[in-house]
Amino acid sequence: MSTDLKTAIKTRALEAGFDDIGFVKPDAIPHAAIGLQAYLNAGYHGDMAWMDANSDRRGSPSTLWSDTKTIIMLAMNYGPDEDPMHSLALKDSATISVYARARDYHDLIKKRLKRVARWLNETHGCQVKVFVDTAPVMEKPLAQAAGLGWQGKHTNLVSRQFGSWIFLGSIFTDLELAPDGAAENSCGSCQACLDACPTKAFPEPYKLDARRCISYLTIEYKGHIPIEFRTAMGNRIYGCDDCLAVCPWNKFASQTQETAFHARDELTAPLLAELSRLDDQAFRQMFSGSPIKRIGRDRFVRNVLIAIGNSNRPELANAAEVRLQDVSPLVRAMAIWAYKQLAPSAKFIAKAKTASGIEADIDVAVEWQHHTKTPVKV
Repeated sequence: MSTDLKTAIKTRALEAGFDDIGFVKPDAIPHAAIGLQAYLNAGYHGDMAWMDANSDRRGSPSTLWSDTKTIIMLAMNYGPDEDPMHSLALKDSATISVYARARDYHDLIKKRLKRVARWLNETHGCQVKVFVDTAPVMEKPLAQAAGLGWQGKHTNLVSRQFGSWIFLGSIFTDLELAPDGAAENSCGSCQACLDACPTKAFPEPYKLDARRCISYLTIEYKGHIPIEFRTAMGNRIYGCDDCLAVCPWNKFASQTQETAFHARDELTAPLLAELSRLDDQAFRQMFSGSPIKRIGRDRFVRNVLIAIGNSNRPELANAAEVRLQDVSPLVRAMAIWAYKQLAPSAKFIAKAKTASGIEADIDVAVEWQHHTKTPVKV
């Protein structure tokens, strides 16, 4: 009965648009709670306080729903149609993480999870709950235990079939279903992902210090990005795919067949000058239905200005100069830094003498005062 039902669920999941599926018991990842606590104790989570607040629930899936007997892990391939690192060389353009170049995957995956879960409830009378980044579920360890792939040295899931490019979702159910075997780690001696990290965010294999990670800095971090990481960010304005893109297992990956995951033309290497001009309304309009929308216009333009400062394109100095008078202190601070990178020293100093009341983070303020001998408000 269990084998036949698993086959039927797999068939239904594939029909719904999922690319892979596995079954796991809720008690299959006791090691994950230990690893999570060590991660939190080291402070690697940075300002993501929500990880600490729900750490007990993350470590034990049963705490989310005590009636859970089986967790069905499902994956969708979002493989890009080109090398995502190609745009890193386009200094007057921006690089956006592959997953964010299309519509927000959460909505699509949740609808399809519900479709499979509804069928399961209607045909077998079981109870079901669906999750896709909507609850403290440790999806990657569960996916490994369910046989979908393994957590590589970059801590992300790697699939033999789809490489690094997979989204995950889960269905919790009170049905008793036989678990699948866990996937074996197949990284071997390779450390391409560790070597590729621009900010050296991996203190050791299988350990990520989010405080140094460009994805964390550009998406989760709300303050002034530390000066030590700005140059290394290059033109990455939302996320970073370097450690994913260099994985040798991507040779088995294929372009996603899901049209909703195909990159929008306007988000494939968009021009930095145009992005820097976005006000709040234009930002919301441009990123409607996109995961980028959640960081807000100010953080987004902060990231764009850092990319402008790294562009080595003097003609972009004007884009930074305009933002010196932005309504957001966060934006103004990065405008100072970007303008300093591109404008001739004399012009920078002349501009400083007329730019009263500009706020900056402490690192930029010190640099500003060094060149102008004028105190600034910090």
